[in-house]
Amino acid sequence: MPAIGETLREARMRQGFDIADLEERTKIRAKYLRALENEEWAALPGHTFVKTFLRTYAEQVGLDPHMLVEEYRLSHESEEREFAPLAGPPAALRRDSRRDRRRPAPSSSARSGPPSKAPVIGLALLAVVAFIFVLGVFGEDNPAGDRAATDNAEPQTETEAAERPRKRPRPVRPAGVTMRIAPTIPTYACVDTGDGTEVVFEGTLEEARTFRNRQTLRVNLGKRSVELRANGKQVEIVDSPDPIGFEVNRAGAEEIVEESRPCA
Repeated sequence: MPAIGETLREARMRQGFDIADLEERTKIRAKYLRALENEEWAALPGHTFVKTFLRTYAEQVGLDPHMLVEEYRLSHESEEREFAPLAGPPAALRRDSRRDRRRPAPSSSARSGPPSKAPVIGLALLAVVAFIFVLGVFGEDNPAGDRAATDNAEPQTETEAAERPRKRPRPVRPAGVTMRIAPTIPTYACVDTGDGTEVVFEGTLEEARTFRNRQTLRVNLGKRSVELRANGKQVEIVDSPDPIGFEVNRAGAEEIVEESRPCA
């Protein structure tokens, strides 16, 4: 089978396209198109983008994209990443386990049966008698003064009650971070939850999809022909043929450099 670059170049020339025509049609920068034809794989941004560029190039010049991608995988891709979600015990089971460890063992007195109620009843009766005695001695010392203080107290008006400052409710912080990606054309995307974390999604997005996490989400987009919303707010994306990446947190979305993007 001819080399990948030679196959691409010959197909482009049969279609009568030059590099500038193909750049306009594929939205892939000319330097990446030349790198594909010259098989300069080190000049391209990783295996994932190489395969995406190969598919797009092949579709524009009438080649079978699957055949070219498989040829690249067999000849040049050293290894495939495998991502598997790590599952842990349900949160309810973890809470029950911690609760069991904190629960004290029953004492010997509790096991032997309830204590006698007779001392408790006796103390309660003694307290009632003492209260009645104190009330009889001190209750009549100044009844007139108490009534005067009560009579001089003015009732609070509705205006005064309305002017009393009210406590402002605390703002409710969002429960987490959301990111919605709606492609206008099929677009490669890679999503994770921060530097060094497992990849949540990697593949071609053909319809809108929403991702959620407590603190952070990051996305690497092969094309900019998407509508991106961070926590419900639309993110402005400048039109360009270059890939782009964002980090989304509770404060909003921020563009990140190529080296910091997922799957880069």
